[in-house]
Amino acid sequence: MIINPPTSSVGLLLLLIGYAVTGPESDMWPRAVRSSACQEHTSLHSRIDVVEKNVEDTVDKLETELAALLDTIEAPKWRPLLDNRGKPVDILEDPEQRAQS
Repeated sequence: MIINPPTSSVGLLLLLIGYAVTGPESDMWPRAVRSSACQEHTSLHSRIDVVEKNVEDTVDKLETELAALLDTIEAPKWRPLLDNRGKPVDILEDPEQRAQS
């Protein structure tokens, strides 16, 4: 006795083979839609590159400013303010009052 597979299974199998042969789904889109999607993708990457460059420039500037601030704080002029051995110095106090105390 020969058993024939149902025709719907054969049809489904042929449909799946057809999808596999045609490639990715995006290839079935019209050329104008694919081109538009590619342009949007490229535009998005360009904008992300600009943002990334701005962030890198900002970080570089902040690192430079921080280094300058640290050099200034470590200068001999500020050393007494950073010395923890004596009494605390109020940096908002008038310098003449500080000299009297």
